[in-house]
Amino acid sequence: MIWNREEYLAHMRFQYTGREMFTELFGLLIGLEEEWTAQGASRAELDLSAFGWDSVRKASLPVQTGPVTGIAPRVLEDTPEYTISVDAYGRREKLCKGSATIPLPVEYPVKTMDDWLKIRHWYEFSEDRVDMEGLRALAKLQKEGVLILGSIPGGFDEPRQLMGEEGLCIAYYEEPELIEDILATIASTALKVYERVSSVLSVDCLCVHEDMAGKSGPLAGPLQVREFIAPYYRRIWEPLQDAGAVLFSQDSDGNMNAVIEPFLEAGINVFYPCEPAAGMDIAALRRKYGTRAAFKGGIDKHALRGSIEDVERELTRRICAGTMGGGTVFALDHRIPNGVPLSNYRYYVKRGRELLGLPPAEPSPFVRMAF
Repeated sequence: MIWNREEYLAHMRFQYTGREMFTELFGLLIGLEEEWTAQGASRAELDLSAFGWDSVRKASLPVQTGPVTGIAPRVLEDTPEYTISVDAYGRREKLCKGSATIPLPVEYPVKTMDDWLKIRHWYEFSEDRVDMEGLRALAKLQKEGVLILGSIPGGFDEPRQLMGEEGLCIAYYEEPELIEDILATIASTALKVYERVSSVLSVDCLCVHEDMAGKSGPLAGPLQVREFIAPYYRRIWEPLQDAGAVLFSQDSDGNMNAVIEPFLEAGINVFYPCEPAAGMDIAALRRKYGTRAAFKGGIDKHALRGSIEDVERELTRRICAGTMGGGTVFALDHRIPNGVPLSNYRYYVKRGRELLGLPPAEPSPFVRMAF
C-alpha cells in the first residue's frame, strides 16, 4: 500500500488509521542477491517488489544544509578487493568490496580550531543553497498528499565526519569551543535555509542521521547530548515546529537507550532502526515512552537466519498489543543480512502480514522507508 501524507502523519502521531504499517527500511545487504538467486528467487523478489511493502508518497526539499566543499570525488586506486578514493570532504577513504557498501575514511580534515577555520566556509549560507522554484512545486505536491522531508547534518555525525570518532570524543573535553563553533555555524545556515522554506511550505518530517552507537551504548552520553547536540537541534527544530513541522526523525544504529531521554527533550519524536541485538526492544520502548516517541524497525534481522520457529518467535515478540495501533512502523532493524534463506524471508512476510491483520502481499515497487 502507498500511504499518503495525512495517513502517515496520523499513524506516526499514534492515531489508528485502520491499518498497521509493514515495510523494509533499507533492503538487501551486499551478497544476498547472489544467495537468493541460487535459491530460485524471481526478479521481483530480488528487487523486493514481490512483497507488497508499504511506502509513503514523499519528496525531499531541494535545499542544501550540509557542506558545499567544491571538491570533486575521485578514485585513486581500484582493485577487485578494494577501492581507494577521495570524497567530497577531501578525505582519502577505502571501500572493501567483499564486505561493505560504505567506504571508511582513513584521514580527516579537522584536528584543530585552525583546521576548522580553513574550511568553515563550506558550511556558510548562500542563496544558492535553496531552490525557490522547486519549493513552490513541492508546495503543490504537498496539497496532493505528498509527505515533505527536510534534513540537517547530524549533531554528532557531522563533527565526526570532520574529525573522526576518536578526535570528536576527545574534543568534547579538550576543545569544546571547537565543537560548539562547528554546530553553531551549521545551525545558522540551516536556520536561514529553513526560513526560506517556511515562507513557501511547512516541513512534515525533519530528518537527522547520527549512527552514534554500538552494541554497548552511544559514543556521546547524556551530558554531551544536552551540552552540545540538543541546543543545535532545538535551534533548528523549534522554529520549524512553530511553522507546522510534525515529525523529527533520528536514524541511529546501536544501543541508544542512555540518550533517548535527552534527545526527546531536544525534540526528536521518531527513532529508528531499533536493533534488538543492541538492546533496543521496541515493545519495551513503546511501554516506556508511550506517545512521546514513535519507532520504526525493531524486528531482529538475525532471527531470519535461523529456523522458521525462530522467525515466528521474533514476530510474535515484536508484534503485540503494545506496539500496534499507531506509532510503529514494523520492519527489520537494518538491511536483510547474508545467510537469510529466501524461504525464511517469504515466511516472514506472509506471517508478519497475518499478525498485523494485513491482506496477502500484492506486488508493488519497493521504496526505501529510511527517513
